Parts: sequence; C-alpha cells; structure tokens
Amino acid sequence: MRSLAEIEARLTELLEGEPRAADAGELLGLGEEVLEHWVSAHGQTPTQERREGFRLLALHRQGAHDEPSFNACRESCRELVYHYNLLVSEPAAAETPARAQTMARLANHLYLFVAGKLQVRQLGEFCCASRPLRAQGE
Repeated sequence: MRSLAEIEARLTELLEGEPRAADAGELLGLGEEVLEHWVSAHGQTPTQERREGFRLLALHRQGAHDEPSFNACRESCRELVYHYNLLVSEPAAAETPARAQTMARLANHLYLFVAGKLQVRQLGEFCCASRPLRAQGE
C-alpha cells in the first residue's frame, strides 16, 4: 500500500495530464488504497471481500461500520465504480476522455475526504450535527 502522499502525487499526475480509459483500473486501485488507509487507521485489516463485485465498495462498507459520517463518501465510491464500468465497457466511446477525467476527479475527491477525515474526525457530519464543528472554528 502506497503512502497517502504517494497516492496524492499520482492523482495529481493523472489530473494534470489526460487520464485515459487505460487508467481506469489504476484509478479504482487508488480509491481502494485510500480506503485501506482509513480502515488500517482504525485498527482493522482491510477486507479482500467484494461487494456488488467491487472491493472498493466492500472497503467502504467496512470503513463506515460504527462511523456514520463516513457514509459521506459512499456516493463517490459508487460513482467511481460507475465510471470504471463505463470506461471498461466502452473504451472507444466519444465520451471516454470526459469519463476518465471525471473518474480521476472522483478518486481525488475520495482521497481528499479520507485524508481530511483522518485529520479532523468530524469531517463529513452534516446539517445540525455539523453546528458544533463550525462553532469550534469561530
């Protein structure tokens, strides 16, 4: 498992360049590595299981156990899988460059959320629940 700094550097390279359909597997893998960091930071061994055919979704489920605010990144994980499926099933589609860029942005978003949440546990708590977190910063 790469360090979070290495993951960030690779995501930056992909975002500054032009991600391609061929990068879909790597982007999905980067998302998995990010979630492995979250799970490991909480004293667990990252699962090798799959949920709906994807390890990323199983890792998210494992990471969200007893941590409801972690569900804030659930849709990012699902979107990452969705764009992976699009890129793998239609690599020559006209939309491929935009889909690959979107996938890279989603992987980066997941990285930013998890890296931030590792530093500020309350990150991702919404609505009324976020009021105490905002009040601390005032």
